[in-house]
Amino acid sequence: MAAKVAPAVPRPELLARIAGRQAERERAGLLRRLRAVEQAQGPRVRVDGRELLAFCSNDYLGLAQHPELIKALQRAADACGVGSTAAHLVVGHHREHAALEEALAEWTGRERALLFSTGYAANLGALQALLDTDDLCVQDKLNHACLLDGARLAGCALKRYPHADVAGAARQLATAPRTAALLASDGVFSMDGDLAPLRELAALAMREQATLMIDDAHGLGVLGPQGAGSVADAELTQTDVPVLMATLGKALGCAGAFVAGPAALIEGLTQFARSWVYSTAMPPALAAAARVAVRLARRDDDRRAHLAALIARFRAGAGQLGLPLAASVTPIQPLRLGDSAAAMRAAAALETCGLLVTAIRPPTVPAGTARLRITLSAAHDAADVDRLLDALAQIVPPLLAGAGDG
Repeated sequence: MAAKVAPAVPRPELLARIAGRQAERERAGLLRRLRAVEQAQGPRVRVDGRELLAFCSNDYLGLAQHPELIKALQRAADACGVGSTAAHLVVGHHREHAALEEALAEWTGRERALLFSTGYAANLGALQALLDTDDLCVQDKLNHACLLDGARLAGCALKRYPHADVAGAARQLATAPRTAALLASDGVFSMDGDLAPLRELAALAMREQATLMIDDAHGLGVLGPQGAGSVADAELTQTDVPVLMATLGKALGCAGAFVAGPAALIEGLTQFARSWVYSTAMPPALAAAARVAVRLARRDDDRRAHLAALIARFRAGAGQLGLPLAASVTPIQPLRLGDSAAAMRAAAALETCGLLVTAIRPPTVPAGTARLRITLSAAHDAADVDRLLDALAQIVPPLLAGAGDG
């Protein structure tokens, strides 16, 4: 007698599954929506045919439309064309790339630097190249997603510690005392704007013989002498922080990223960082513009001083209004509303006032901590900040009074 064949169980259909997940997110009021900027002039942008004053850009020094950057981009494009045409190891590495790497290494006090197309690619490539499956990576719970994803890509043991808790980091390192370990943290946390306890982390890494990696995407250009970043601001050297990543698309107003450190690190990344080896190099004209941005950022203490004055003005005004700002001395000024619906209502109300501020909700931030992520730029002026404060004074207190637990 022939054996009965069990009925085939249908495979899950992937497109249907992702559509279902999107529908769940929409029902929860957490759906992200894409909007196109039609025109930008400093912090003033045109969206859906309407001019808005933006407080959600990462253009902290207001360099994205600086005429010297634009001229450098145009000149290099005339000389080199638009695309680099290949990966760095093939025929994509131009003299503009090499010059930018030298400038970044010198600025940050490192032996060498290596350009990547994005910050995400830089962190993925660095962690995947450094870590093996039997290694340990210890990270702050609020680190950027690409640091966490880099450790997962490497296949190592990933352990996370409570935000900015050095003792918690020590406990996680102690779980595998004989294992090669990387301790990784943001320098400035992108959603909270606060600083990592860098000196304490460096001391811990030294004591535990772990390698310290800092993602300074939101510190470079803003903090430290000549804007060299949060690591320089903490007076830490390459010996203290052997692996430094930062981006070119925030305070420098361009695009791309780099990893800087000892020559041995950079040589190793050129062999083993897959996101670098197998990616087309950034356009050489963009590298030329970024090198001008480095020069401008290094010399322009007045621009940083103006930004610091705007931050102080905003925080003082928010304090007088009783607004629940997070403790941040950086251009990132989160205004926590807790409830996702309240954050969305606040953003919509601000837009009716001609102000563009992004509402940040889970899963980008933990549940119950939805917020307005307000960012300031040296391109703003005092009147811009006062206009924002006036609008917040009318919009936020009623929402806080009626907000739920989120």
